[in-house]
Amino acid sequence: MISLSLKPELLRLSAMELLGKDCVELIPKFGFQDELIHQLGLAMYTELCSQGSSSRLYSDTLANALTVHLLRNYTTQKYQTPNYNGGFAQHKLRLVIDYINDNLERELSLKELAALTQMSQYHFCRAFKQTIGFSPHQYLIQQRVERAKQLLQKEGMSIGAVANACGFTHQSHFHRHFKRLTGVTPKTFLNS
Repeated sequence: MISLSLKPELLRLSAMELLGKDCVELIPKFGFQDELIHQLGLAMYTELCSQGSSSRLYSDTLANALTVHLLRNYTTQKYQTPNYNGGFAQHKLRLVIDYINDNLERELSLKELAALTQMSQYHFCRAFKQTIGFSPHQYLIQQRVERAKQLLQKEGMSIGAVANACGFTHQSHFHRHFKRLTGVTPKTFLNS
């Protein structure tokens, strides 16, 4: 069994965004299992056990998904899906992409990226994925791996130094994502 808790501020801000109310009543439910909550809980647990091998952006995304699911399905207020068709305007997309690329070595948060566009975290994620085709976390990892490939081609940098320079918290985290996206390990790439 996994026990989850959310910061009241996250729930309040999300309720304001989705329902137009800063105070909501969650409906208590017992004796059933919600598969999405279960999967999000497992993903959060795995992230905690990995000792931060992923990123804050990923953790923020999981918490945001859980909050939205709770507000959509477990409140006394009815949630109406907004009529939302668009992604980012070109200037906002350029702003976010440039910011991510200029800060690959840093731990970026969903709140920080959403603030650039003056959108809520929820709408930022939806607009980003609709525009780019990937979640912000997936895009960040792809860009880090691309930067790592460039740095590995330069002489003199160790694999560990490249991992650190690209914002990967552990060399194993770097290795796993590099191999998943390129099909080879960083060492094989370096020696080729």
